[in-house]
Amino acid sequence: MEVIRAKRAGACYGVQRALDMADEVIEGGNRAYTLGPLIHNPQVVADLAARGAEAVGSVDDIAWEAAAEGAVEGVSAAPAVVIRSHGVTPEVLDAVRGRGFAVVDATCPHVSRAQAAAAELAREGCRVIVLGEAGHPEVEGLTAWARQAGGKVDVVAGPDEIPAGLYDPVGVVAQTTQRRENLEAVVGALREAGLDPIVRNTICSATRQRQEAAAELAAGVDAMVVIGGRNSSNTTRLAEVCADACPRTFHIESADELDAAAFAGCKRLGLTAGASTPENQIASVEAFLRTL
Repeated sequence: MEVIRAKRAGACYGVQRALDMADEVIEGGNRAYTLGPLIHNPQVVADLAARGAEAVGSVDDIAWEAAAEGAVEGVSAAPAVVIRSHGVTPEVLDAVRGRGFAVVDATCPHVSRAQAAAAELAREGCRVIVLGEAGHPEVEGLTAWARQAGGKVDVVAGPDEIPAGLYDPVGVVAQTTQRRENLEAVVGALREAGLDPIVRNTICSATRQRQEAAAELAAGVDAMVVIGGRNSSNTTRLAEVCADACPRTFHIESADELDAAAFAGCKRLGLTAGASTPENQIASVEAFLRTL
């Protein structure tokens, strides 16, 4: 069986940057914390915790005393708080700084730009439409940055959730892992309603590139394997894109989930991975598939 990896797959710049920043903090000798999972990849989060970067639910879960115990001589006792790649709300950022923690901002630059775009639209007087998944940390951040700038905000997952009674000016930003087609559908629906939305296309190019490469590959193979956390939005959408072109699509987190029988009769097998999946996880799955 031929195993073909998508031309674009795996950890994006923002994810790798966050991992590198967390590694630097750990290697520096101080106790480190991340507010929520650094990235949406359970295996990576578990590895970080084992090496000294624990994921916590809030700033209140970080104790100065416990953190200081892990410090080495000559290194600041202030625990380091690594801001996850999805970003946080301005209130959370203020709370971290207010407690005197050492802040390491690993927010993905694309997410930071989306936050700035949401705030700018709000300052311009727009009703801000955030296209994304309600409850997702990135979306919560976008919403909070717009509200801090004085804007009214609506979160929609698609055109069917656009509230009635909107009037100009309306601004639109998107969760960075959204599909371009979904953004176009929302903008189209707003225009059909007689509005003239100000659109800030904040979809990350890495997400789009991975989706396009996966769709192209999926159309020419017998089965697809998509690697990445099930809590990862970009990986979930990648699996959806693959399934549209190749119904025999498997979304997994590790090689342990693979069953050789599932690929019976396959001559060409496609492989891709979400933007929160590091190379070592892809290589492990690929090595297994090549033994089939």
